[in-house]
Amino acid sequence: MIPPALRVLARVAPVVLVSLLCASVEADAGEILIKSGEKVSFLGDSITAQGWGNPAGYVKLIVAGLAANGVDIDVAPAGIGGHKSNDMLARLERDVLSKKPQWMTLSCGVNDVWHGDKGVPLDDAQAAAQTYVKRSPGEPDKGTFKKNIAQIVEQAQAAGVKVVILTATVIHEDLKSPENAKLAPYNDFLRQLAREKGLPLADLNAIFQEKIKVANQPGKNVFTMDGVHMNTEGNKVMAIGVLQAVGLDLEQITKAQMAWKPMEAEAVEEAKKVAAAKVAAEKAAAEKGAAATK
Repeated sequence: MIPPALRVLARVAPVVLVSLLCASVEADAGEILIKSGEKVSFLGDSITAQGWGNPAGYVKLIVAGLAANGVDIDVAPAGIGGHKSNDMLARLERDVLSKKPQWMTLSCGVNDVWHGDKGVPLDDAQAAAQTYVKRSPGEPDKGTFKKNIAQIVEQAQAAGVKVVILTATVIHEDLKSPENAKLAPYNDFLRQLAREKGLPLADLNAIFQEKIKVANQPGKNVFTMDGVHMNTEGNKVMAIGVLQAVGLDLEQITKAQMAWKPMEAEAVEEAKKVAAAKVAAEKAAAEKGAAATK
């Protein structure tokens, strides 16, 4: 039965309700699991790398959102573009455990699917049914997504690191795309693992699915730049999902969102500079080409 407070929340913020009900570890209302002074590692791929590198990336929004609620954390960024579950397992000690964080968020799955035959099979059955190839000679052994993720979580927990599981977001904002269909069992496994181990779960895929349906703009990227990598709106969705998973309530989320406004403005200005630089580079290339033909 849904408590009265959540029934009210369901009327005003259905996506917030989805995230709260999907969390595998439930804190008391307003009780933030992460404490001030703790270190948090953010393990992931390019979505996470950009989440730290962009002025309003989701990692930076999480940090600012916690700070707005009196929780100041140290950050150990660990996102690398193109990485999959096998890559993250191979560098876990170097990029996460050696930094001795108290917490780690794990964002993985998009590239395992998106890379096709260069990705990582879900399990042994899928590995036997499809041929997978290495993206580069130095890529670690593929293993399977299930085994890789389980080992990442087990090794982190053995080192005393508390893990927050993030379901993989989306591959194209077309929810009926073949990639999203293939991604579904990967996310099912992440949800199952979080339940079995009692880990906080930010069910970002479920939240994005709901958000994309509500936006109802087929053929348009509303939350991503290219169908995968987040724009500012997508980063905000990710950040809210993670903050809810670690215990922030609606009032605390509102405080976080207020703290994000200057960061969003900075992101807009940064995007303008990047666009202007791109136009200038294209113009210079065109002029150089024209001069070469004279």
